[in-house]
Amino acid sequence: MNWSRGVGQEAASSQDGDRLEDTEESGLSDALGLLHIEIDCETAGKFGGDGEEILHSKNVLRKQRNWERKLAAKRSKRRGEKLRRRQRRAEASGDAGAAADSLQDSKRVLKVNARERLAQARVTGPRLCVDLSVAVCMSPKEISRLAGQIGRLYGSNRRARKPFHLFLTDLKEDSLLYRECQRMNDGFLRYAIDITEDSFLDLFPQESVIYLTPDAEQALEYVEPDKVYVLGGLVDESVQKKITYLRARDGGVSSARLPISEYMVKKTNAKNYHSKILAINQVFDILLTFCDTGSWAVALGEGIPPGKGYIIRTDDTPQIDH
Repeated sequence: MNWSRGVGQEAASSQDGDRLEDTEESGLSDALGLLHIEIDCETAGKFGGDGEEILHSKNVLRKQRNWERKLAAKRSKRRGEKLRRRQRRAEASGDAGAAADSLQDSKRVLKVNARERLAQARVTGPRLCVDLSVAVCMSPKEISRLAGQIGRLYGSNRRARKPFHLFLTDLKEDSLLYRECQRMNDGFLRYAIDITEDSFLDLFPQESVIYLTPDAEQALEYVEPDKVYVLGGLVDESVQKKITYLRARDGGVSSARLPISEYMVKKTNAKNYHSKILAINQVFDILLTFCDTGSWAVALGEGIPPGKGYIIRTDDTPQIDH
């Protein structure tokens, strides 16, 4: 009897907690509404006027976006806590029907946990941008392949223990790539990615950007939290040389390459084929693994496909020179 009362008290207490969280979430929504009002008033006070175009302060808009991301992260965290409490109650009750519901809740919890991580990454996570301005160089077939790579990149980030804050820049709504992303990736418009038609050069200070390109001279040593890492959204079957490197140089930003030469050597294969050119999702997976392990040897060993013709360097690994 005492145990039953304990379960009932826990359920009642948990339900009260759920109602309290709903009240708090409503309060956060009201706060966001007030923030919108304050921003509108501030903007109108500075720039308002009949027939005039209202100019938005970048600092004010950045503050609003940051607040909205924090609010989304808090909401997602509360939903996850609510589902986890419901799951614990079902397991404690021993009811078969409740157990089935608990299994379903487990799947929901995994999804909610992923949303929590992604929401938090948009506030505090390392930043990675896919520069899609180079898509104009590609054929329709290459653009379709790039859309698939973007979907796989997002899937990796969604499963990651420590995801990145992702950006897609220079993605025009009237472009073939935009349509292909929607066609090939279910729920693309609901992805936890910042999608913009603006250039990454307009979003981030030049000194904070590191453009990752296989043609760079400098090898990447660390993934730093105050940097923005840019991948060129390019599928180039015709192998046009140095497109992403020239994009970085012309934009006046730093460039770096994965340290493949420092940690890997060529391996003998039947086709005598060796390539350091990787898909954007493959580069991203390597960055995720490095952030988790702190080891380029592990990250490159797991992320470089065997067909590229490279293996991790060891003391007794022979080097092929050609």
